[in-house]
Amino acid sequence: MFERPHGGERAILVHLDFYSDVDREELREFRELVISAGAEPVEVITGSRSSPHPRYFVGTGKAEEIKDAVEENEADVVLFNHALSPVQERNLEQLLQCRVLDRTGLILDIFAQRARTHEGKLQVELAQLKHLSTRLVRGWTHLERQKGGIGLRGPGETQLETDRRLIADRIRQLNKRLSKVERQREQGRRGRRRAEIPTVSLVGYTNAGKSTLFNRVTESEVFVADQLFATLDPTIRRVSLPADKPIVLADTVGFIRHLPHDLVAAFRSTLQETRDADLLLHVVDVASDERQANIEQVNKVLCEIDAADRPQLMVFNKIDLLEKAEARIECDENDQPVRVWVSALTGEGLDLLSQAIEIRLYGETVEQNIVLPPSEGRLHARLHELGAVREEQYDDAGNWTMNLLLQRRDWNALQKNELLDNYIVDDSDSLRLAVGHEGS
Repeated sequence: MFERPHGGERAILVHLDFYSDVDREELREFRELVISAGAEPVEVITGSRSSPHPRYFVGTGKAEEIKDAVEENEADVVLFNHALSPVQERNLEQLLQCRVLDRTGLILDIFAQRARTHEGKLQVELAQLKHLSTRLVRGWTHLERQKGGIGLRGPGETQLETDRRLIADRIRQLNKRLSKVERQREQGRRGRRRAEIPTVSLVGYTNAGKSTLFNRVTESEVFVADQLFATLDPTIRRVSLPADKPIVLADTVGFIRHLPHDLVAAFRSTLQETRDADLLLHVVDVASDERQANIEQVNKVLCEIDAADRPQLMVFNKIDLLEKAEARIECDENDQPVRVWVSALTGEGLDLLSQAIEIRLYGETVEQNIVLPPSEGRLHARLHELGAVREEQYDDAGNWTMNLLLQRRDWNALQKNELLDNYIVDDSDSLRLAVGHEGS
């Protein structure tokens, strides 16, 4: 059996198109994944089949072609843009005499590199161990035989069986630790619900610009890079909308085609923020040729994590890369915002995004100037309770000149019960009244 190399920088990429499910664009994404993992693609081998070969996934002739490419390029690893069975990986490694990794293993390796928080590292390790537990036969055949003879008889358990038992024990430990972290997160969510602070979660295809948008809105410094899965660990920040309404904004890991099920299971506490969100901001790279396909893939993952029923606001990002696109809000037949066109890089349209979020969470807002006489102390107090007062001036006669911003439903209720129309003034009247009182 070959000795597996510790490194794996020079990589041969293998991609097959199956007649029943041709996805040519996936190869470009696969190359980006490989580069994100830190490998150097030295050759790409493609082919077509009606179904996977049971022994090598590719046919025997294609397997020999891969072997020749490994020897010619002195490659360290062969990466498949597909999910391989443990038997197929072992057979390929025996034939190619180098390490073989499938798409799931590649994504797990990227996640292992990017995890920074304690929770993120636990989640990645759990996903890796679950994936590895079915693949221990790779590179371990020298440990499967028990030695015989006097003084050489073992305890009746092979090294492979020992490793399987140790991995199972470690998985149980990680599940316990993650359950504790999940309980702590749930306490935070309960606190936000008691305070009636809505949660808005950023979702989207990886590299759509979620972290750049998050940094712009929250004035944070989350790591940003033009690569897949630049952000792994979830980040939560509290921000205020234009009407001084607080929200909690959560930045989560990006989605991708064929996201490994082990990762979805391991990141259940992180994805809980998405499942419990009051509103999902579905960030889309509007300049991507695969825009619609990426939207569909994100929606598939949302279904998988039971978040498909959450309200969505589409955020078409990167309009700075388009020639004639401008920042705007698009509404449905009920005047509810459904799409906002922005550029997280330049900041264009972010004020419109805040307005759209506010309308989706709280309804339409009304901005108005009023002047209340001293006899309306009860109404004055009510406006402050609603958090509707943006600016206020008090004159010598006891009048309050106020600039209000509040929800349409609250404004309608106040108009109905308090006869606010009697106190409305326009900007010039409000300014003239304030100046007149100051001069008197």
